[in-house]
Amino acid sequence: MSWAPAAPLGADVLVPPSADVEARSPLQLFWRRFRRDRLAVASLFVVVALIVVAIAAPLIVDVLGLPGPDVQNLNLTNYFGGPLGPSWSHPFGVDKLGEDVMSRVIYGARVSLEVGIIGTLVSTVIGVTLGMLAGFYRGWVDTLLARTMDVFLSIPILLLGLGIGAACAVRGCAAGLIQPGLGVIIFLIAIATWPFQARIVRGLVLSLREQEFIDASRALGASDMRLMFREILPNLSAPIIVYATLQIPLNILFEAALSYLGIGIRPPTPSWGQMIADATPIFNTAWWYMVFPGAALLVTVLAFNLLGDGLRDALNPRGAR
Repeated sequence: MSWAPAAPLGADVLVPPSADVEARSPLQLFWRRFRRDRLAVASLFVVVALIVVAIAAPLIVDVLGLPGPDVQNLNLTNYFGGPLGPSWSHPFGVDKLGEDVMSRVIYGARVSLEVGIIGTLVSTVIGVTLGMLAGFYRGWVDTLLARTMDVFLSIPILLLGLGIGAACAVRGCAAGLIQPGLGVIIFLIAIATWPFQARIVRGLVLSLREQEFIDASRALGASDMRLMFREILPNLSAPIIVYATLQIPLNILFEAALSYLGIGIRPPTPSWGQMIADATPIFNTAWWYMVFPGAALLVTVLAFNLLGDGLRDALNPRGAR
């Protein structure tokens, strides 16, 4: 057996071409970490499937041969006026008006996703903008915005919702800008949730504004708007995405709670919270009317929560469990 001579100390070691190190972009690193979390990947597929169902609800209902969500058929009730249970023609049963529950659950996904995504988008835009202003300028601007956040956080949102829902029930409010139903829900979500996002962004901006790259940009003559939206905001994208993803299921539950209290989505538009409220008096005899919309709400909220956890671990590997 022969041994190759050892390389002298300090000599350059040649790396074979096959051992080249390939650089990965931040997006590639994120996807590599994210796909390791099987629950998060499965939740992503569930969320995508829910979005497809919401968009293609009319097509899905037609393919399944189901009646529309607001088609009433009193012939589908028993002798005592009670709804009939699941069958081949109505897999999820019908409600007390003879409306197909499966069709209403499918269309109810539209309302939940619209409220969750649009409401979160509105509150995120407001919270990020005001949080950046408070953290960047500090002084009296920070004091004013911080006290405003405290005021909004002290408002009992359910009581406010009952009042606004009653006031805007017929013709809307604010010269028609806030319409009954979906408009009221999104307005209440924006009021209730923007301070949480603003506080998180404010704390991050207070730290980022003292970094050296901000001083360098300021020395090159960058304006305040450029510093906030071109230098600081890109560094906030990861926490904003994670928090927004975790906020969507909370907003979906909030819409369900308001609809349950009768101040959310109005009939005949199907809503999971409204269906659960209608099913409460007849749960003993028509369990399917509460179980199926409740299961849809549970799966949706769980999928978004698991997806948010996966995004948090993938975007912040140091804080991963």
